[in-house]
Amino acid sequence: MTETASAPEAFTASEPASPSAPDSAPVVFPQNRTCPYDPAPGYDPVRATGQPVQRVEIYDGTEVWMVSGLAEARALLADQRLSNARERPDFPVFQQRLEGVERRRVELLGVDDPEHNVQRRKLIPSFTLKRTASLRPAIQEIVDRLLDAMEELPEPATDLVGAFALPVPSMVICALLGVPYEDHEFFEEQSRLLLRGRGREEVEAARDALDAYLGDLVDRKRAPVTEADSSLPVGLLDDMIGAFDDRAELVNIAGILLIAGHETTANMIALGTYTLLEHPEQLAGFTADDADVPAACEELLRFLSIADGMTRLATEDIKVGGVTIRAGEAVVLATSLINRDPAAFEEPNKLDVARGERHLAFGFGIHQCLGQNLARAEMEIALSTLFRRLPGLRLGAPADQIPCKPGDTIQGLPELPVVW
Repeated sequence: MTETASAPEAFTASEPASPSAPDSAPVVFPQNRTCPYDPAPGYDPVRATGQPVQRVEIYDGTEVWMVSGLAEARALLADQRLSNARERPDFPVFQQRLEGVERRRVELLGVDDPEHNVQRRKLIPSFTLKRTASLRPAIQEIVDRLLDAMEELPEPATDLVGAFALPVPSMVICALLGVPYEDHEFFEEQSRLLLRGRGREEVEAARDALDAYLGDLVDRKRAPVTEADSSLPVGLLDDMIGAFDDRAELVNIAGILLIAGHETTANMIALGTYTLLEHPEQLAGFTADDADVPAACEELLRFLSIADGMTRLATEDIKVGGVTIRAGEAVVLATSLINRDPAAFEEPNKLDVARGERHLAFGFGIHQCLGQNLARAEMEIALSTLFRRLPGLRLGAPADQIPCKPGDTIQGLPELPVVW
């Protein structure tokens, strides 16, 4: 099932965000955006103080530290006194529905050094700039094929998420990992439920279903040559079988790569398209003959900040931004605010495709996104080709009638109606 088929459910998957609180009341994290590309207005009191680190509340009333300053975020993400080990009993969980999966062991993303470094080093060769450059022709072929299909539609109208933004990264990550693309409806649906399920049972069931699917795929790929399924595509997962002895570890990492490999990029392609259409002067700069597409995509990554809220746990006292974060206290790094920090960016709330400045959309430090080179390549090729092939592209519904996803998940659009 695609994002399109589940659009209404995706938009209402969590309880509505708390409204903006009076100045005397604590700000609650996370909150829903009202504009798909701007930070939630409920965070305005945080921004108004100018303090880069301050207290906010989560769903159960627990106070945590919210970081909104770029310099402070960089310092903390490089500080190994902040743990990302999600098996810790006191590791922060920001939504009740996620309690069942957030404290499960999460390889790579949810372990600290030195274990994290061992796992990451085994995967780095598959995500280097050189390796990504070699994939660009294949990505371009996928993009062209999907746009060919769109142009053949009887009416020049479609949902861009289901027809283009989601299939591009799904096809790419399947080819890279060696996962059969014919299974994409299953793992896209389980991914949606894992990230945006309506309750704890639904979220846990999705995690279990993905683990079972990938476990079976690993077993089929590990089978002796005489029993191996020759119809299975070959990819990184086959290489990982030789690098990781532990089956559970391998399945866990495969799941992370599969989900992250299509969810985040699909949202960036769809929301990037929406944002450029809503900023026609910036779209003109993006589509100009001398346009710097990589710089423009960096600005979209900064401006949109779809992965809004990295969580950590302090294992020792840390002084930062004029406060002391005590051992055992939780920290959330609010990416949408960090990437709009007025101390770091001139006119931070303005989209400027010529800006091209660095940001924290991919994180920082040891857990910086492993697949960032691949994500950039997919964005650059998908967006530039889309607007070149369909120069008359425009929204197929009023902008204010296109809903955005809840604030407690990866930000984006459940569907994007377009015409051309």
